[in-house]
Amino acid sequence: MANEAVIVVPCYNEADRLDADTFTAYAAAGPRVSFLFVNDGSTDNTAAVLEALHRSNPSVFDVHSMERNLGKAEAVRVGMLKAFEGGAAIVGFWDADLSTPLRELDCFLDLLEQRPDIEMVFGARINLLGRSINRKLSRHYIGRIFATVVATVLGLPIYDTQCGAKLFRANNGFVELLREPFLSKWIFDVEIIARSIAARHGTDRPSVRDTVYELPLREWNDVDGSKLRLRDFVIGSGDFLRIYRKYLWRLK
Repeated sequence: MANEAVIVVPCYNEADRLDADTFTAYAAAGPRVSFLFVNDGSTDNTAAVLEALHRSNPSVFDVHSMERNLGKAEAVRVGMLKAFEGGAAIVGFWDADLSTPLRELDCFLDLLEQRPDIEMVFGARINLLGRSINRKLSRHYIGRIFATVVATVLGLPIYDTQCGAKLFRANNGFVELLREPFLSKWIFDVEIIARSIAARHGTDRPSVRDTVYELPLREWNDVDGSKLRLRDFVIGSGDFLRIYRKYLWRLK
């Protein structure tokens, strides 16, 4: 792909929600990234929408198609591995509904350029004065409870584990974290952190606390049609227990 930074966009039945015009306008303005759309076995018209984007600007928009629906976690993992193996220096993932606007990308990239010590940048939905964070209260409070539990168990002061806007710097250690499929289809973000903690344990590599930066977003919008449901938070809680048992409990 054209740029050293590649953004993976997982897509499952997004034909009616994917704003192709916004992606096209962003590309026309001279973006610093390329996009890799991963079609996760969609059964609607998503494939045609993505192919049209690819044809409009092949150097910026690429498409990888999964033969069947395997879930967001696997779509992101496969896409990120493909991007890293293609030589990208920075790889991230971004929600297809653009709940985090594309213009936020520049802030992420600027931070990575200015801070070579930072390996991962996570978007954080914090409703500060001067920001525009529009989120349903029910999802906000459930998310806060979940994030607080995760932060306590991981021993990291992380505020927002589940924001769908994250960038990672290429290095052999991080790429290796992606080799094995994730345990969880939804909280793979947490699993990435847990894998990173376990991989650094007993080494002289900087701690996760020193290499992750949470960037408060200027804008985020709760877009209708999200596939995340209350029951997914319940499933996520069980997944977190599995993640803890596999990667972290032996480190205590």
